[in-house]
Amino acid sequence: MIYIHWLILFVYVVIVIASILMVLLDNRQPAKTMAWVLVLIFLPVIGFILYFFFGQNTRKEKMISQNSMDQLTKRSMLEFAEQEDLHLPEEYDSLIKLFTAQNWALPFKDNQVDIYTDGYHLFHALLRDIRQAKHHIHLDTYIFDDDALGYMVADALIVKAKEGVEVRVIYDAVGCWSVDRAFFERMRDEGIEVHAFMPVKFPAFTGKVNYRNHRKICIIDGKVGYIGGMNIATRYIQGKTKRIPLKLSAQGFVYKHIAWRDTHLRICGGSVYGIQRAFLVDWYFVDRTLVTSRRYYPEYEGSKNNCLIQIVTSSPVAPWPDIMQGYVRILLQAKHYVYIETPYFLPTEPVLFAMKTAALGGVDVQLMIPAKTDARLVEWAGKSYLTEILEAGVKVLLYREGFNHSKMMVSDDMLSTCGSTNVDFRSFENNFEGNAFIYDQEVAQRMKAVFLEDARHCSVMEESQNSKGYPFLKRLWESIIRLFSPLL
Repeated sequence: MIYIHWLILFVYVVIVIASILMVLLDNRQPAKTMAWVLVLIFLPVIGFILYFFFGQNTRKEKMISQNSMDQLTKRSMLEFAEQEDLHLPEEYDSLIKLFTAQNWALPFKDNQVDIYTDGYHLFHALLRDIRQAKHHIHLDTYIFDDDALGYMVADALIVKAKEGVEVRVIYDAVGCWSVDRAFFERMRDEGIEVHAFMPVKFPAFTGKVNYRNHRKICIIDGKVGYIGGMNIATRYIQGKTKRIPLKLSAQGFVYKHIAWRDTHLRICGGSVYGIQRAFLVDWYFVDRTLVTSRRYYPEYEGSKNNCLIQIVTSSPVAPWPDIMQGYVRILLQAKHYVYIETPYFLPTEPVLFAMKTAALGGVDVQLMIPAKTDARLVEWAGKSYLTEILEAGVKVLLYREGFNHSKMMVSDDMLSTCGSTNVDFRSFENNFEGNAFIYDQEVAQRMKAVFLEDARHCSVMEESQNSKGYPFLKRLWESIIRLFSPLL
């Protein structure tokens, strides 16, 4: 009996060493590899548990067969082939080809784009479009709260299901962890097809808890598509607030209620086919049903134009981090400016390098982040990255009129993107994300106007965090937390 504890220790050491070898053999970015090695070595037991649930690499897994993917892509490819007078902008030809080759993100023309910067107007438009639906409604969202807005949207979907409209809903199991299951059961009972994305339940509680569907998309009759950063929750409605932790006191966290700011797009036109394809791929994943009928890709009846859009998705099981690669290429080929809004800033090494390179090359690179976030560890870890980009000449704006949850980028009055992707490790590597990349001068100028309007509510971070007035212990703490930024 006296040797049992030594036996347990030996088994644990063997498991930890095996886990470290698995991390090394994954050949990830050195920063992420070192972070996991440190966790496994210096956090006994807890480190292994964290690695089991959050550290396993799924990029080489095949969750959808190539044959099924071909079937799901075939219809959108046919619609792409039928486009007339398609002209690709020469300056972004390589970026368009990158997305097309790696992601099957086909460029579609003839688009009209509405930009929403508050939930009140967005959900008014969404509910109007739902009310007018004739054939199908496809909704894929990270959070579908059982609050007043959630019930309003659910009731509108139920009404359409009773009218015979096909309604399919995907919600993320972790994003909706606090939502009462009865909320979704009610929709199922009323004829809506509802699925949780990667449900996390015992005994099948596995490392997939780390890989979440963070997309926020909706398609109505194959003619109208929504994509952006807003979930279905009352905090996205203008005037609503969310509790943000300010500091830790002896009594616990001190909170402040602040307004929520976000950006979402409503799109009519050819690129709705791309949003539809993104949903139907997710639907096959959760339901194992191939939905490929022409009815889901109706003929476009609107005005013709050359507003070009690619709907680009990324996921931990794709061979390449497509959206991250797009961000890097945009930064490195920008000639005049790149403006970025993101709620969390924990950039991967390629993105960090691209931002610094662009700024050092004379490009006006501006990054807007919230002055206070809803995740203190992320805020602490991000500050050391801000020091680096400030030294390279990037202008950092701190949004002070609430919590800016917007995920958007605009460059050179020609290219803009908006979607669910944050500038952090989790969005680039772990989550299922979706962004619209728009090649159009008029839309880019409107997105630029949104950024400049937000900039009016910002203060400029002028001093490096290595300034003499910045406490040494605070800098040390933030640098230590930065070591774990690939895991946050």
